[in-house]
Amino acid sequence: MSSSCSTAIDGGAANPPAALDLAPDTDAPAGDGLELAQFAAGCFWSVELTYQRLPGVARTEVGYTQGHHQAPTYELVCGHGTGHAEAVRLHYDPKACPYTTLLDVFWAKINPTTLNRQGKDVGTQYRTGIYYYTAEQESLAEEQKKWEDKIVTEILPAKRFYPAEEYHQRYLEKGGQSAEKGCTEPMRCYG
Repeated sequence: MSSSCSTAIDGGAANPPAALDLAPDTDAPAGDGLELAQFAAGCFWSVELTYQRLPGVARTEVGYTQGHHQAPTYELVCGHGTGHAEAVRLHYDPKACPYTTLLDVFWAKINPTTLNRQGKDVGTQYRTGIYYYTAEQESLAEEQKKWEDKIVTEILPAKRFYPAEEYHQRYLEKGGQSAEKGCTEPMRCYG
């Protein structure tokens, strides 16, 4: 099982930039009392499973954000300079899981000093980022952005989120790994 994007495809040069692609993410959370959060932390499979296991996270989606192509696919994002990051969008209950907890999990998962790389996955699509929906989320992210070395994690407004292909959604769970809340079993794919 490889999460690397080494497959080349012919043709398919990225569409020219469009204002819609870098517009704010205006989707609504999937339920009353829920809020949205977006994180890029390398391969989205293990990031999604990490957050699926977190109490207070009601729904996860993997996809692409912060790019300029109007119809990104895994193949395009991996090899054709669309500018997108692999990301996970969370629908979470801030009363059960404060945004600071989401940030703590994020910072524990990544190496924020490596540019366009997490583990064995290399490329701009594997950059790290916190994409905020509110001024409060931005402020909390900036407050936690403390490290001895230079941080390359981007902290930017959440832009349009494109859900990844269905086979990527809940990929590790479908492959037999537990997404049970509070589960601490080791993951078998780290990206």
